[in-house]
Amino acid sequence: MFDYGALPDDDLYLLLKNDDSMAYTIIYHRYFDTLYVHAANKLKDKDEAKDVVQEIFVNLWNNRTAINITTNFKSYLYVSIRNKVLDRISHQQVASRYADSLQHFIISNQCVTDHLVRERQLTRIIDDQIAQLPDKMRAIFELSRRESLSHKEIAHKLNISELTVKKQVANAVKILRSKLSVNFFLIF
Repeated sequence: MFDYGALPDDDLYLLLKNDDSMAYTIIYHRYFDTLYVHAANKLKDKDEAKDVVQEIFVNLWNNRTAINITTNFKSYLYVSIRNKVLDRISHQQVASRYADSLQHFIISNQCVTDHLVRERQLTRIIDDQIAQLPDKMRAIFELSRRESLSHKEIAHKLNISELTVKKQVANAVKILRSKLSVNFFLIF
């Protein structure tokens, strides 16, 4: 019977390239623990290290015929682990940055959304209070504030005195200020 355990790495590698599953098993048992410890020291996570080592061995088996190792076999395995660990660390950093970015986006959107909701509530309350003004006062106030007409232009348009327009606008502002101060307090 052939003793696989006594074979050097280079011979096991050649057998592996020829689809020898026993050679693969010997390589696996020969290097799994040391590669695992190496990966765990770098990643500081035992589960992650185990996954990395498993991936290396799965890739080794799946690509056994295509792999062309020019250095010694042990060095190939350690370089593979090092590269895989670096990929994982890089991926973790990208994931962390993405999570931070996503969290910032969510927080900033909540602020914008909250601000828009409050703005709409305030606009609705102001419109409701303006609608409750006496008809003539409301018409004068809307011409003043929404159409930005001067007191003189409003007086001419409604055929009333400029003094009446000035008093109606002042009264409307006074009424709205008293009613809105309570609502403004409730919103904010």
